[in-house]
Formats: sequence, C-alpha cells, structure tokens
Amino acid sequence: MSEDDQLFCPLCAAQTIERYFKDRRRGYYQCGRCQLVFVPSYQYLSAAEEKAHYDLHENDPGDLRYRQFLGRLCEPLLERLQSSANGLDFGAGPGPTLSLMFEEAGHNMAIYDLYYAPDDTVLSGAYDFVTATEVVEHLAHPGEVLNRLWSLVKPGGWLGLMTKLVSNRDAFARWHYKNDPTHICFFSQAAFDYVGQQWGAPPVYLHSDVILYRKPLSSQ
Repeated sequence: MSEDDQLFCPLCAAQTIERYFKDRRRGYYQCGRCQLVFVPSYQYLSAAEEKAHYDLHENDPGDLRYRQFLGRLCEPLLERLQSSANGLDFGAGPGPTLSLMFEEAGHNMAIYDLYYAPDDTVLSGAYDFVTATEVVEHLAHPGEVLNRLWSLVKPGGWLGLMTKLVSNRDAFARWHYKNDPTHICFFSQAAFDYVGQQWGAPPVYLHSDVILYRKPLSSQ
C-alpha cells in the first residue's frame, strides 16, 4: 500500500482524497467531502522545526500595520459584542496583540498558544467569543481543534477566524501562502461551509480572509 492509499482528511476524516497539486517540496491533497486542501502528515515539520520557524515571527503590539491587519477581525467582532465580554485568543503567538486590542476596548481576554502560552486550563472555560487569527492553516487536526474551540463558545457567542482561502488549482499553483512550511491545511469557502453545516451555524465571510460563526442560542 502506498502512502497515498493511507490518507484521510484531517478535517472530516473522509478517505475520498485526490491529489490536488505538487511542487518541489510537498504534495497537496483535497478531500472530496469537505474540500479541504492539506499536506499529508509524513511531510510535516518536526515540533522543534515548527517552533524555530515561529520564533522568527516579529509580532509587535506596537506595530500599527500589524494592528490594522488584525483589525479586519477585531473591528467586526467589536461591533457584535456586548460590553465587558469574555474572550479567548487561541494561537496568540510570541507577541500577543489581538488580545490587547480587545482589552483596550473593554473586554476580558485569556490567551492560549501551544508554544508561547501553553496553559490548558483556559481551554475548559466558556467564552462570549473565541478568536484564532492565522492559526487554522497550521493545524494537524483541524476538525478536532475547531470542534473544541466551538465547544468553548457560549450560545449566542462568536468564533472568529482569519486565514487565506483557496480559490482554485491555477491560483494555488502561484499562491505564496502554500510556501510557508508550517502551513499544512488550506480552507476554501466550501470547507468552511461544511464546518458550518456540522454546527448549524452558517459562516459569515468578511474581507477576503475573515470568517465568523455565531453559535445558535439554542445550543447547549
């Protein structure tokens, strides 16, 4: 059996997988059920290699351009939140900034990051909103992680994501986003629509890379 024969989708666990694209470094596959494009696990970086790559990031809370970038998610969420909401920023990175932006607007924030803020206790709370900016493309188990984040959101609350979206094969071939060795999952609107169907919460698409889900009030 070849490695290709052992593939299954890390989002929905389907085995209806087809080759999507291949470059000099990696192969990319697409799920026939949820449309996620992903790199197979045998081509992942090691944890040490991944951490070394993240250490190169220069996320400075004082960087106005970085704040403007995060504002594409922050501002629409601020418009939807009640005062003094409780939030979690998942995947805060080495220079937490989005959490500070929400705190400056009067909200209460917890942060989590696998490498830089690995306090698992915050993942057992309940929040009015949860954010994950430039995170889902790094996840080896996106289905598991997204479901866990969704479980932390209170009924009526929000999950806000930011990631670049796959459009088609031709664009993917030229896409700089796939060249980051820590990027292993690539979502399209079809993939996020699939997630929303599982949750009973249709996604709201803003800008070119912001996705919001609101948990139904009837959710438990």
